[in-house]
Amino acid sequence: MDINEKIKTARHTSTVAGAFCLVISLLLILNYWQMQAVDPLGGTALETLVQRLAMEPGNEQLQKEIRELDLLARKAYFTSIWQVRTGGYLLLFASMILVTALRVYYSLTAKINKPPEEEEDQVSGRALSQKWIMAGTGMFIMAALVAAFTVSDPVEKYFAGTATAPEVKQTIEQITVSDAPSAPPSVPLDADESAGEDPVTEVPATAPAEPAPGPAPALFPGESDIRQNHNAFRGPWGNGVVYHTNVPVEWDGESGRNILWEVPVPMHAYSSPVIWDDKLFITGADEQERKVFCFDRHTGVLLWENSATSIPGSPAIPPRTTDDTGLGAPSVTTDGIGVYAVFGTGDIIAFGMDGARLWARNLGVPDNHYGHSSSLLSHGEKLFVQYDDNRSGRIFCLNVHTGETIWDISRPSRISWASPVLALVDNRYQLVVSGNPIIAGYDIESGNELWSVEAMSGEVGPSPAFGGGLVYAANEYAKMVAIDPGSGSIVWEDNYYLPEVSSPTYSGGLLFISTTYALVACFDAKTGELMWEYDTGDIFYSSPIVADGRVYVTDIRGDTYIFEIDREPKLAATNSLGEGVYTVPAFADGRIYIRGEKNLYCIGN
Repeated sequence: MDINEKIKTARHTSTVAGAFCLVISLLLILNYWQMQAVDPLGGTALETLVQRLAMEPGNEQLQKEIRELDLLARKAYFTSIWQVRTGGYLLLFASMILVTALRVYYSLTAKINKPPEEEEDQVSGRALSQKWIMAGTGMFIMAALVAAFTVSDPVEKYFAGTATAPEVKQTIEQITVSDAPSAPPSVPLDADESAGEDPVTEVPATAPAEPAPGPAPALFPGESDIRQNHNAFRGPWGNGVVYHTNVPVEWDGESGRNILWEVPVPMHAYSSPVIWDDKLFITGADEQERKVFCFDRHTGVLLWENSATSIPGSPAIPPRTTDDTGLGAPSVTTDGIGVYAVFGTGDIIAFGMDGARLWARNLGVPDNHYGHSSSLLSHGEKLFVQYDDNRSGRIFCLNVHTGETIWDISRPSRISWASPVLALVDNRYQLVVSGNPIIAGYDIESGNELWSVEAMSGEVGPSPAFGGGLVYAANEYAKMVAIDPGSGSIVWEDNYYLPEVSSPTYSGGLLFISTTYALVACFDAKTGELMWEYDTGDIFYSSPIVADGRVYVTDIRGDTYIFEIDREPKLAATNSLGEGVYTVPAFADGRIYIRGEKNLYCIGN
């Protein structure tokens, strides 16, 4: 190719690249202005519909319109972000091609003989014009690139006006820990179960006492003790399987049939009840205070309540959250020695079983546009906190005696609302977490990643499940996968029915899910084959729980559907509570405990 052909090719390449850059730049800038002008988490249309729903609470068509509008708004917003970011990378690549083509063009044209003297003025003027055009084009492209890579700012506007304190990693208030009650020694899992078949007194928050020289020795609960309780969100090890018997199958909230007691919830929150022995724990939270409540689970009497106050690093003004999350979405966990709670402010606190405050600290105010909702999980001396927000994916492991950090890892994951589970793999526990985009298993002693799979996307709310030797994870707008935690490989995947909030659970070789489009579905856990589906008529936020050979799942209307664990759809019963339910029930022998929107219920035969 001679020099003239090279010049021609370079000129054509630069022309095409320049035109592409200008078009993409214009689209990016226009999209940026549009996204800056629109609140991604609000909207007058949605607010108007919600206000109408408050006046017409029984209007099911209006509820459907609100769900559809909210879904479209969120899909449009995150699609726009993806488009802008992708456009930014395309623009950056095209700009590099444009600059390269122009450098080649001018270096080649410089080798051509000097033009006649009478044309030098014209050439000089044309060159000056070209420089101004290139400068203007470059500034336009630069503005588009800035718009593309700062497009996440609209989410940060959600926190405008809130005072957030700097992250305090190791500031810990420590209070003397009294001698903890001992627990029976650990009882090993059976062989088939190792695969996953598995007057009111307020306690004041006193000033810190002199630190003890070291934590008092304590025997942590063994496997059998954990099975006898409901010590975390979704039960033992956070897995959606409980081990109690004689669980009620029939009740009715309106008539009071099999309702043993009913008490008003002292403070609003979306945390689920947790049980240890005779005590039941829930949390409540608003902008003024955050509290832990302890009830006698046999009578419903409030035994104690205590506030999460005077915590170093806690924000003076809590971060803004949406109404469907709030500041008290995470559920507590307990080991029978202490009860541990975390709130949307980033405050994490430990109380003794008698309500005495043990320690408290702030993990850093979470950058979360809905609000932090990942629940806690403990094992021995370790307390696990999944802390994924808009800044990074993160997991804390704290000492349950002191709150001090045992390990703290950042991971390549974006914001999520899922909670961790513990999976027994090759006789060793792994901490399994689901996020965007990875599901991963971590060594609980060191925090080292054992395996990870990229399979999730979007707003990951469902927690993973473990059973039959496999890990299961799912999310709407992504897919459902079964993963071998030994090799970190995907065994099967499916995208036909997917949950948005509710978490899957496993029992008897079957996997169960419930969705926000009012469907309960059952799959073969080994192959992913759909066994059956059941349309209930209302959406699910609560997760299915396996108890006493059946699957219990409650929709937001408060109706609980009870299915036999079978490859055919066998509905054992449907029971109405009479008020909305967004939480997961807790179970004990012969009892079910459900937190409704207004009341806490004990159900028994």
